[in-house]
Amino acid sequence: MKIILLEDVKNVGKKGDIVEAAEGYARNFLIKKNLGVEANSANMNDLKLQKSNEAKIAKEQLQAAQDFAKELSQKDITVSIRAGEGGRTFGSVTAKEIAQAYKEQCGVDIDKKKIQLTEPIKNFGVYDVKIKLHPQVTGSLKVKVKEQD
Repeated sequence: MKIILLEDVKNVGKKGDIVEAAEGYARNFLIKKNLGVEANSANMNDLKLQKSNEAKIAKEQLQAAQDFAKELSQKDITVSIRAGEGGRTFGSVTAKEIAQAYKEQCGVDIDKKKIQLTEPIKNFGVYDVKIKLHPQVTGSLKVKVKEQD
């Protein structure tokens, strides 16, 4: 019996897959527990519409991420940290501080988990920080680190 899976089922398939299952297993387990529906013409049409809608939404999200990446590359933010004698810094600039500074200076929230720092910034200067906006899009933001007044 052909079944359209509504959820991921271990050792059977992923959500949206059309799988062949034994009739007893399909009726008594998959359909009964709302893990799948019978693959008739109405359900196949619904699946096709759902997949096309998901593709459209994914395309819009990708476009929005690309637009935001362009916007990010044109902006720069300033983060100030304390310094001691001889220009040595106390602590470092972390992803949390960069996200907070971006929100204060540009008014837009960036998730600190999306900011990719290979290592914390411990010196003054200008740094390019990578921000993963989408699985296919990574933006770049200029961060100026200066001494706190």
